[in-house]
Amino acid sequence: MGVRSDLKRAKQRTDLATRTRTEIIRDKHGVVCEVRAAPLAPRAATGSTADIPFTNAAQAPDTVVLRRKQHGAWQPVTAAAFAREVTAVAKGLIAAGLEPGGRVAVMSRTRYEWTVLDFAIWAAGGQTVPVYATSSAEQVEWIIRDSGTRFVITETAENAMTVRAGTAGHPQPPRIWQLDAAGLDDLTALGQDVPDEEVTKRRTALTPDTPATVCYTSGTTGRPKGCVLTHANLHAEAANTVELLHPMFRDLTGRTASTLLFLPLAHILGRTLQIACLMARIEIGHCPSIKPDDLRPAFKEFRPTFLVGVPYLFEKIHDTGRATAEKLGRGASFDRAHRIAVRFGEAYLEKFLDKGKGPGPGLYAAWALYDLLVYRRIRKELGGRMRYAISGGSPLDRDLNLFFHAAGIMVYEGYGLTETTAAATIVPPLGPRPGTVASPSPAPPSASPTTARSSSRAASSSARTSATRPPRTRS
Repeated sequence: MGVRSDLKRAKQRTDLATRTRTEIIRDKHGVVCEVRAAPLAPRAATGSTADIPFTNAAQAPDTVVLRRKQHGAWQPVTAAAFAREVTAVAKGLIAAGLEPGGRVAVMSRTRYEWTVLDFAIWAAGGQTVPVYATSSAEQVEWIIRDSGTRFVITETAENAMTVRAGTAGHPQPPRIWQLDAAGLDDLTALGQDVPDEEVTKRRTALTPDTPATVCYTSGTTGRPKGCVLTHANLHAEAANTVELLHPMFRDLTGRTASTLLFLPLAHILGRTLQIACLMARIEIGHCPSIKPDDLRPAFKEFRPTFLVGVPYLFEKIHDTGRATAEKLGRGASFDRAHRIAVRFGEAYLEKFLDKGKGPGPGLYAAWALYDLLVYRRIRKELGGRMRYAISGGSPLDRDLNLFFHAAGIMVYEGYGLTETTAAATIVPPLGPRPGTVASPSPAPPSASPTTARSSSRAASSSARTSATRPPRTRS
């Protein structure tokens, strides 16, 4: 079966087998005080994440980097076309009065335009302030006021009304554009007289330590706090994720890696995934809904090779398969298929990790039967090409993880925070351990995040830390 063949080939590759080395640091009493993994990618010395679209356009202009749903079909977007669109929107923001270091809020569900805006804001020298599309007027008021944001791009008229209601009492309410009312077209038209050289000038003035985004996270007490992340923070997360996982997604499967992005881009996990995919030229599609009933047809149309989701999605796919079987009078058969999958997945992984003999002939035969009856239907629900997935946000049930492995989809778990620029720990490619979030993600020391304030002083803070100590992992 595909994912097991990939693992076998991976095990034979010494470069993959030695990619992650965890260092355990103990104090003089032998107590573990720090655990860290060496970086797989060097810390960025120059430039910023704003450079990614332009680097792609220069090196591989005809490569498809995104696919955009238009008129009922997925249309390819090349690296050159994406860079041109980013430049046009950046020019519009400059014409509107965005100054270097200025902040632009984006209040929208996950869609193609969000990606364009993120890179356009950076290319214009600005900082992105993501806002959840479901935020209340009170929440929006606080984020806009605290961050000092002057410009807001919303998705819908309802979002725009929420922003207006929340900021009505501000001395200078923000200027608003609406995506559903041709907001990007308006920005493009506004910037027609701005020379491309102005965008280049602003973009090349950015450094790794320049603040890139202010992400508001609730914390445990008080109002949401703005976490300022630099371009170095984003680069470290994206570049090391690519180096760690992309060989599995591409080289071992022999396919062009692609993913359907549906996590909210207001959340740091979706943002860093977006950056990593563009950095590696992994094809991205967008789906605005996180509802499994909306995602299933999107999976079948886009046919991604991997996805990043939350446990609820995998639970819902499993439960839908169970409900379908029950309607056909085969509920008991599905339950047997689940039990066989858990036994088979556990036995196979024990063998792979040199801890057991693996599935016996009888278990293999049972798996083959239920692969025809059940597991292949699960793969079909996910588009038929998916081999890998990453799950985060909360623990994934161990038996459910093993079920998907037996169905041909390896699910890696991770854990992280906004303050750690997404993943702080993740299961490495050759160390599958269902039920854990494994070891620290490889990452170099980088600028630590700070808390945003409406003044720019906090945004320019250069406080530094080793940033390598991971949170406690589940075992």
